[in-house]
Amino acid sequence: MSAARIHSYARIAKSRRFRDELRTRGAVKSVMTRATRNHAAFGRGFTLLELAVVMFLMALIMLIALPYLGSLQPALMRSEARRLASRANYLYQEAGAQKVLIRLTFDLDNNGYYVTRLDPFAARPVFMPEGGPAGVRVIMPVGVRIRDVWVEGVGAVNRGQVSTQFYPSGYVDATVVHLTDANGEVFTLAIDPFTGRVSIANGDMPPPRRGVY
Repeated sequence: MSAARIHSYARIAKSRRFRDELRTRGAVKSVMTRATRNHAAFGRGFTLLELAVVMFLMALIMLIALPYLGSLQPALMRSEARRLASRANYLYQEAGAQKVLIRLTFDLDNNGYYVTRLDPFAARPVFMPEGGPAGVRVIMPVGVRIRDVWVEGVGAVNRGQVSTQFYPSGYVDATVVHLTDANGEVFTLAIDPFTGRVSIANGDMPPPRRGVY
């Protein structure tokens, strides 16, 4: 092969390497440019328009959800009324079966109630905290409040503490409890003194005249 032809091949190879190098540099530069643009777009934060749109959507969601949130309050109060009724029914049965005096104390200042019992045949009869699930102290959830409690022989009480007693003979103090929620809805619970049955009524019902509705 002649020297001229060898020189020509060398020039062509060098030219191709140069073009490949240019292409590689161009590709790298393009990638770096796109990365820089993406980084700039990611790091620029929200514009005032985007923030305004987000705030509008949040306000719209709250506007739609508020009626449903309000409807949960009566359901929550109804659930608490049923729990109190179940507790009272159990205490009535327990007092007669165990021949003990059980006291259901409403703590209106702390918006709750708790249970104690007294064994009349003990050496030193004294009210002690009730054991088991029935003895768990209950605090009303946010939005539900014990407005007042009426107990036969005591009257209506809306502060401090007042107790309903379940006797071994199968009798319980006639009691009326009013629960209310943040919307002003009222539930009335009434304990029948002879059967221990608890009735729940929607609305503000006054205490009975003779201890029984």
